[in-house]
Amino acid sequence: MNKVIVRREKIDDSFLPTSLHPVIKQIYATRGVQSESELLLKAQQLISVEQLAGIDDACEILYHAMVANQAIVIVGDFDADGATSTALMMSALAMFGYKNHQFLVPNRFEYGYGLTPEIVSIAHQQGAQLLITVDSGISCIAGVEKAKSLGLKVIVTDHHLQGQSLPPADAIINPNQHQCSFPSKALAGVGVAFYFMLAMRKYLREQSWFYSSENDVQATQSQETESPANYAYNNNDNSQSGSSEAQTARPQIAEPNIAQLLDLVALGTVADVVSLDANNRILVEQGLKRIRAGHTRPGIQALIEIAGKNQQRLMASDFGFALGPRINAAGRLDDMAYGINCLLAPDLMSARVMAAELDSLNKSRREIEQGMQHEAETIMKQLNFTEENLPFAISLFHEQWHQGVIGIVAGRLKEKFHRPSIVFAESDNGLELKGSARSIPGLHIRDLLEHIDSQHSGLIVKFGGHAMAAGLTIAKESFALFQQKFTDYAEKWLDHDLLEGKVYSDGPLSLTEMTLDFAEKIRQAGPWGQNFLEPVFDDQFTLVQQRIVGEKHLKLVVEKQGQVFDAIAFNIDVKQWPNHNAKQVHLCYRLDINEFRGKQSLQLMVENLTLTR
Repeated sequence: MNKVIVRREKIDDSFLPTSLHPVIKQIYATRGVQSESELLLKAQQLISVEQLAGIDDACEILYHAMVANQAIVIVGDFDADGATSTALMMSALAMFGYKNHQFLVPNRFEYGYGLTPEIVSIAHQQGAQLLITVDSGISCIAGVEKAKSLGLKVIVTDHHLQGQSLPPADAIINPNQHQCSFPSKALAGVGVAFYFMLAMRKYLREQSWFYSSENDVQATQSQETESPANYAYNNNDNSQSGSSEAQTARPQIAEPNIAQLLDLVALGTVADVVSLDANNRILVEQGLKRIRAGHTRPGIQALIEIAGKNQQRLMASDFGFALGPRINAAGRLDDMAYGINCLLAPDLMSARVMAAELDSLNKSRREIEQGMQHEAETIMKQLNFTEENLPFAISLFHEQWHQGVIGIVAGRLKEKFHRPSIVFAESDNGLELKGSARSIPGLHIRDLLEHIDSQHSGLIVKFGGHAMAAGLTIAKESFALFQQKFTDYAEKWLDHDLLEGKVYSDGPLSLTEMTLDFAEKIRQAGPWGQNFLEPVFDDQFTLVQQRIVGEKHLKLVVEKQGQVFDAIAFNIDVKQWPNHNAKQVHLCYRLDINEFRGKQSLQLMVENLTLTR
């Protein structure tokens, strides 16, 4: 659909340093930067861990479990945030010298999301004594109740919005639980796990867990250069578990460097598309710096290689578009344990084998997704919807659709039609439908689902999520009714102006700014991401050349004031382009540095293409 171009209004940026390029100063100001200090992105500026509710209780519970050598099971989730959270917890416990821990990730096709009673039973059968959830748990009331009935301790670490009641866990760490005063509500699951382990190291230090000697400094310095993956440990032998604190001797290790976990934090934070507020930008920037400097685990290095990215010039967007999808592919089509094991690989050789398998799964995922997207668009055409009569919300179901990619297809529909979209697939039992929802700015999708649930009890079996994305389960026989109610309530909640697809532009650039040097300045001004968007500029150009590359990408050469530029527009409408009658075009674009065979060139990445004449 056609999009409206909205140029950002100029605002006061005089409080930012004069050493910044004027365009970049304005970009920072329009994205909400309040002071020069926000641009430093130093680890010392991170919000204090003490502000997270439940953190002290969680540390005490984990400490007593470690002293007693209890069997600890990390219960993960089947997306990139869940995978990085799980790998982080596994690595951190090993860094603390602990070995009696393993991870368990629900298979989405058998057990569904989170800490279900079935997953608790499996963990109990494996000898678990303490369960720690990552990136899930805040809505898993039945699962936590099951664990408590079996005598297990439960620590929930999560970042999703809580429902009307909390699970009866022994400790809950979640910045989005109502009583938590942590200033940043945007932490990803992996960010919450990192903060937990940061607090745990401090707690262990206070309990004299780490040895103290004159060699401490030397030992700590030697660990600075050691790969975090060297600490990764997935122990499946619970035979040593016990209940007495006297059974375990303190490990003779120096205090570990928790910064070694920041590569995982950066990857999971960007891949989960959480808001890059000031705190998250610090986490991402610090993780990127370590990766670029070569201080990353073999699994991430192997994923960078298989994606064809330059490790020394890795950008935050590479986490979202290159590394994250390959990890997600394991959870979408197979078993997320494979993605986690890649992140925990002890050496580069084994990591490369697993990264290659993840790459293959990702290719299969793309093929399935493309087929489903084509079918979804065909259904939309059969419904005779046009831009003038599109419904306020889209909800589609097909019996042959794959559970693993419904979220991606929902996102594609949302992008194409600018409507909140839910795509459903049949569950394994054939009686229920699993849905994945994606929303547009202005509509809080989880709140809408909660409202539907409150007005029509039983229509939704279960749901959870964020403002922009959510998951739900309904009875198969209820699809038509849900489809109607979803559209009806979306119409009540949405204003017409919110249904306009908008591209926000930072305005035109002068020719002196359309250079490799300025493109590098923009790259260095990041990290860019959700709610801290990479700059988009717009202007009119003369069209010099156009041709299709791949299946539906348009390669362009455009000219402005006598200077020509290469440009590329992805996933264009091949019925409209190439258009050899076109002379003038209006482009919304990002400045990109194209690297090919060791040479760099400027390229315009087209976000919106409009024919002017």
